[in-house]
Amino acid sequence: MTEAVAALRAGDLVILPTETVYGLAADAGNSEAVVKIFEAKGRPRFNPLISHVADAVAAERIAVFDDAARKLAEAFWPGPLTIVAPCRDIVAVSDLARAGLDSVAVRVPGHAKARAVLDAFGGPVVAPSANRSGRPSPTTFADAVEETGSFAAAALDGGPCAVGVESTVVSVLDGRVSLLRPGSVTREEIEALIGPLDGSGEGHRSPGRLTRHYAPSAPVRLGADAGGEGEIFLGFGPGVGPERWSLSPTGDLREAAANLFRLLREADRETPAGIAVAAIPGVGLGEAINDRLKRAAGFVG
Repeated sequence: MTEAVAALRAGDLVILPTETVYGLAADAGNSEAVVKIFEAKGRPRFNPLISHVADAVAAERIAVFDDAARKLAEAFWPGPLTIVAPCRDIVAVSDLARAGLDSVAVRVPGHAKARAVLDAFGGPVVAPSANRSGRPSPTTFADAVEETGSFAAAALDGGPCAVGVESTVVSVLDGRVSLLRPGSVTREEIEALIGPLDGSGEGHRSPGRLTRHYAPSAPVRLGADAGGEGEIFLGFGPGVGPERWSLSPTGDLREAAANLFRLLREADRETPAGIAVAAIPGVGLGEAINDRLKRAAGFVG
């Protein structure tokens, strides 16, 4: 466990057992570490990721819970239920981990070894399933190591996963409770506790249900050579645009991915006529960056 905690603090990845599936874990507040997860899984998409914490007290440090959220937490935690609620701490859970949203997905895993790591680490840890994209989620240690073990600095064997399917995801936002993703905590169990669920949940706030992403108020123009009148220009590569607004002055895709949501948000705060973005290569992480930019520009979702 000590090795795993040290790896998380160093910004590295850890294979982490939970009762649902094995996860590929990283410090939720470290965008560079979160980028490594997308790289390791392949064909990445900037979904919101679940922030795993040691207990409900730690959950309320990063999320704003109402009475319904507290009832759900008391009934089903530790366990395979994820609660999507307004984000309280945007530093502890980075923009990249939240996919640029104002909400955060959080849960307390039911696996004792996972909670011990989280308690020792002292902060939220994102841990999507430790599989390569398009493959089944690993529910044994051997399968997790085979899938993404080469990307992890540490790996914990917690035995076979007791649940074996990803957690149920419920949003608790604006006074409405909605089921975003079914799992082993059933609709009937949830409704028995808090009453009928609302049917208007926003699927984009749930991992595994990507439909759209945070888009700035300003229009976004892609593949630009320079900024037009009143636009902020987000450059990429040496000498492309002002360094202050560069996704990566050196043309590093990992750095660009880690900076993407932050720079879009900061540019939008300037209330520009638009946000122009330089062309990004469509290889490796560039595929994910371009996917996110297309959604920001309204071309997808």
